[in-house]
Amino acid sequence: MKKTTAAFVLVGLAAATTAAVAIGQNLTGIIPLPLQPVVEADKRTCAKLTPSGLGYTELRPGTGPKAGASDYVLIDYIGYLAADGKVFDQNTRTPMKADGVIPGFSEGLQMIPRGGVYRFCIPAALGYGKQGAGPIPADANLVFQVELLDSRTAAEVEAMRQGSAAAAPAEPAKP
Repeated sequence: MKKTTAAFVLVGLAAATTAAVAIGQNLTGIIPLPLQPVVEADKRTCAKLTPSGLGYTELRPGTGPKAGASDYVLIDYIGYLAADGKVFDQNTRTPMKADGVIPGFSEGLQMIPRGGVYRFCIPAALGYGKQGAGPIPADANLVFQVELLDSRTAAEVEAMRQGSAAAAPAEPAKP
């Protein structure tokens, strides 16, 4: 796009905005970024409790194996505060080590059969505790909805890495 065209588009946009305001249209319907939705109260509770205090609800049963503590998992998840439902994190197709996260999340990951979707209610003691983290306040109870897409043992991941390295084309010799 030429500079003059870009300038014209911007001037036209400014004129349209000014005209909309002048005729009484409200432009406050713009959703601010990043999107921070709030999860309803009925989706912030769990039906069962483990001996450690982790709450959980099976939302969809899985049919595959469960991940082990030292396994790598591939998950879709959304994390939100139990108190008000404010979403603090969400992602799809996220790889991570099952024991490389907060204790409540790690315990929960090991409960889900592959293909399953669970909700975890993580008390602050199994989460970030008194220090909090980023948008998570101190002593916050957390809720996560997690789908286990896949899991692999550390040995399987290492074998895949070795296979990828062996399959990579060699760099050509430099003259």
